[in-house]
Amino acid sequence: MDTDTATDQWTDSGGRPAPRRAGRRFARGCAGLLFAGVSGVVGCRLADSDGVTPVPQLLAFLPWLLVPAGAGLLLTLLTRWWAGAVWGVALLGLLAWFIEPYGRTGEPAGPPVAELRVLTSNVEFGQGTDELVSAVRRTKPDLVFVQECEYACDATLRRELAAAYPHRQAVEGGGSEGSVILSTHPLEATPGVPGTMGMPGAVADVRGHAVRLQLAHPMPPLPDQVGLWREELDALRDAAAEDGETPTVLAGDFNASQDHAAFRRILDTGLSDAARLTGADRTATWPARTAPAFGVQIDHVLVSDDFTAHRARFLDLADTDHRALVVDLTLHGAG
Repeated sequence: MDTDTATDQWTDSGGRPAPRRAGRRFARGCAGLLFAGVSGVVGCRLADSDGVTPVPQLLAFLPWLLVPAGAGLLLTLLTRWWAGAVWGVALLGLLAWFIEPYGRTGEPAGPPVAELRVLTSNVEFGQGTDELVSAVRRTKPDLVFVQECEYACDATLRRELAAAYPHRQAVEGGGSEGSVILSTHPLEATPGVPGTMGMPGAVADVRGHAVRLQLAHPMPPLPDQVGLWREELDALRDAAAEDGETPTVLAGDFNASQDHAAFRRILDTGLSDAARLTGADRTATWPARTAPAFGVQIDHVLVSDDFTAHRARFLDLADTDHRALVVDLTLHGAG
């Protein structure tokens, strides 16, 4: 290493300033780290796998991985690391591909026979119950799916909404374990899906047409509970696949987005995400504090191919970390 007499700066043998060369190596290293992290998540998405912690947690926010991938690409261009630039462009291309909506969008062949409005809401340990009651009175859904409805929430719904919703199916429990389905249509109880938190099921009589109803609320993918989260989503998939002939509505807090393989397997049974059918498939429902600017859609209304969806609305309710989802559906008869 020599001294540049004009600038009094240490230079390398090629006459380039050593600090600049070190800075370039550092920037390339940062770009490589960014690309490596994004590649791990994208690789699992490409392999149709949810991987292990922290991949399931990061997959929920897959569209936001465009930020570190874009930052890494900028560093490669500034430092003229062309191999890294190819890596970054490939990652951005894959992310853009995976951000596209997933699942079918076919139209039923039969004539319309009934209109249904469905509301699903996680009231966070019952704290958002009063806001939910107001939302139900305002939007007047035919079916209401409520998650984390503990004992006080259950009592409030009975007191405030029993007249308008005389039919119900519930799993009682404290904290996050309680769940309720409310209906203006007669209900016949079904076993539901066993899980850590309540997931009741029923069959509704909608103007003489049987409609299967199933509430979804699997465990979230906490770092030490990814296996349980996957098992409970698989149980919902099995329930969805049980009866392909009866019109089905599967709604609730899935703790999963379309970027999770376990959730896509539920869609692969033939169900469609009603929000996706209305063009709102990436609208965030959690966390409510930062939605819709930042977040992920983990609250869904999934429907069989007997339904069309016309409108999806996302409601901001106080005292809960989830936004409620309201969708308008049309049930079609046999083609």
